[in-house]
Amino acid sequence: MELRQLRYFVAVAEESHFTQAADRLHIAQSGLSASIRALERELGADLFRRNTRQVRLTPEGRALLVEARRALAASDAARDAVAAVQGLLRGSLSIGSLQCLHAVDLPTVLAGFVAAHPGLDIRLRHGGSGELVEQVREGRLDLALVSRPAREPDDVVVAPLAAEPLVLACAPGHPLAALGRVGLAALRGERFVDFPPDWGTRTRADEALAAAGVDRHVALEVTDVHSLLDLVGNGLGVALVPRSFSAKTARVRFLELADPAPMWETVAVSGAPGGAAAAALLDEIHRAAR
Repeated sequence: MELRQLRYFVAVAEESHFTQAADRLHIAQSGLSASIRALERELGADLFRRNTRQVRLTPEGRALLVEARRALAASDAARDAVAAVQGLLRGSLSIGSLQCLHAVDLPTVLAGFVAAHPGLDIRLRHGGSGELVEQVREGRLDLALVSRPAREPDDVVVAPLAAEPLVLACAPGHPLAALGRVGLAALRGERFVDFPPDWGTRTRADEALAAAGVDRHVALEVTDVHSLLDLVGNGLGVALVPRSFSAKTARVRFLELADPAPMWETVAVSGAPGGAAAAALLDEIHRAAR
């Protein structure tokens, strides 16, 4: 089994089409098909179900895809390690991040890092914590800046960056807005605005409210901070959010939670082992976070 075959296999799996995969790889479709057939013969299993319009992974193919991505990530890490010894950082670096990252000014860090390493191709994507951690685990991301996962996979490395308490966000006219501090039990019967279930703040809020015996109803679900705060400010629900969100708007009242206030922790998640470029960027992120 060759790395080239694994790269071809991953391309077909991601494109679900041999012609599109061949175009992406800049090779002839006949050569790509022959390489995949040779890989299937070596493994003794069909990796794809083929028809005239697209191809789909078989169960054997899905199992191989996870390991193929890991093998390719390890290969890239080995190449990066040699380049690092030579004083170079090159190739590509894929990063995932929460949309609203208070722990570090990521755009500023990336600007300095790109200026210092112009030969490095930086790729950035936003998403929920659960989704991004899984992409690191699969080798699709080199590094992700997320909320600490409730269950940490064994095959990733988790490094803390910062922590802050959750607070209650409500409209200025809400009955609770006049209070200086509120207990979680007071939120029974409230309508909530929140992020999707695999987002870190949603998970932490669910855990804290469940521990307080509050069975809550999330009526409005959004995927960005400003929409959440706009909905709260217009009286459409309340939300438990990191304290740093209070700097984003004056149209929402933010109340401290009674002790012990649930904490929200931001962490960096990287592969094991990680590449030299990811390690260098993580060093810069830690310096900026401090």
